[in-house]
Amino acid sequence: MSALSVELLAADPPPIAHAGDTRLAIAALVGIAVIVVLITGWKMHAFLALTIGSGVLGSIAGAPLAATVTSFSTGLGATVASVGTLIALGAILGKLLADSGGADQIVDTILARTPAERLPWAMALIAGLVGLPLFFEIGVVMVIPVVLLVARRSGQSLIRLGIPALAGLSVMHGLVPPHPGPLAAVGALHADMGITLAFGILVAIPTLAIAGPLFGKAAARWVDVRPPERLTPARPSDDLGRRPSFTATVCTMLLPVVLMLAKALVDVIVDDKSSLAYRIFDVVGTPLVALLAAVVAAMFTLGRAAGFSKERISETVDRSLAPIAGVMLIVAAGGGFKQTLVDCGVGKMILDWSDNWHISALLLAWLIAVLIRVATGSATVATISAAGLVAPLAATMSDTRTALLVLAVGSGSLFFSHVNDAGFWLVKEYFGLDVPQTLKTWSVMETLISVLALGFVMLLSVVV
Repeated sequence: MSALSVELLAADPPPIAHAGDTRLAIAALVGIAVIVVLITGWKMHAFLALTIGSGVLGSIAGAPLAATVTSFSTGLGATVASVGTLIALGAILGKLLADSGGADQIVDTILARTPAERLPWAMALIAGLVGLPLFFEIGVVMVIPVVLLVARRSGQSLIRLGIPALAGLSVMHGLVPPHPGPLAAVGALHADMGITLAFGILVAIPTLAIAGPLFGKAAARWVDVRPPERLTPARPSDDLGRRPSFTATVCTMLLPVVLMLAKALVDVIVDDKSSLAYRIFDVVGTPLVALLAAVVAAMFTLGRAAGFSKERISETVDRSLAPIAGVMLIVAAGGGFKQTLVDCGVGKMILDWSDNWHISALLLAWLIAVLIRVATGSATVATISAAGLVAPLAATMSDTRTALLVLAVGSGSLFFSHVNDAGFWLVKEYFGLDVPQTLKTWSVMETLISVLALGFVMLLSVVV
């Protein structure tokens, strides 16, 4: 067994004997094609499609069925163990933020202090802050009603204000942990969470500025729509009385980010690994502990500050977990598909091919993610599958290069959302657009984010 295989699996030897390159390439293409057809043509849930696609991949690659099941189960379990808890904690934090009125507090505070001409930048900032711990769909449900309200009251173009908000949510979803896609890629590529988070923020800021407020100004000239009456609230959070303060809300949301970045900084500047500072931040800066600390803090700074009883906080936590079951299953099945790809030897095959292609590993990772994203319509599926395919490339990379590889995959996963993406239809309905208008605004914005993010990742690769 090679050293590369040991590093990739960090467990028992792979149970699947590797076939020839041609057969492996066909197996990978057919496996991905089956997933695409099942998701887009048959409208099958991505969890089932990934499970079936893994079986097809293993069968065509010539693996025994039992070995394929073992590989898939191993990958599924490892992904749940590494990512599932983080997804759950992020969902709890997001629910506390929404139910306590903390999200509305951020919105109201920023809008009260923002001149009309700077509202697009405020929308981008609000979406970025609110969307940091949330899934994209949850972020849309929370942020877009506020955008509709602000557009109606200010008289500004819905597209001018909406595109920056959507860009803020999308950039966070694709590039910044603790979103499930970046988290899964970090786990698959064994990347350093703190470094990935730091680089992700560096890439996200300029990408958001260009694809959000600046592009929104141009897109508003192409498409001019008014906020749909049926979706515009009279005012946000009519049912809320007490709300947490703006400072407490922002500090709570940024707590896990600060802890993870602090760990990354200590790792760089502290040479003595046995020192007290290093050992403390090595614990509190891990994603699990950082998110757990934020959730516990949120129970007091958000829940209790809003007047929630202990029973109400417990009920909020319960309600936050049910909606994420589907997402966790998709992420877990994606991990199983990834492990099947690795055990079949597809990842090693791509590594061998890339030596002859003379193409940047970052560009290769981006292209693979783009193809899967356009085919399946799922950014999460694209991220997990692409990360599995390029995992061997990360085996000999430094921590900084591996973090950039994660971001290249995340960038590719956002490319050109169209009719096979649930987010496409969510945006269309909330904004009252038709399909051509959605393509000219939302789809172009997603493509711009993907290309810009790749460009900034490539620039970082030259510097670090």
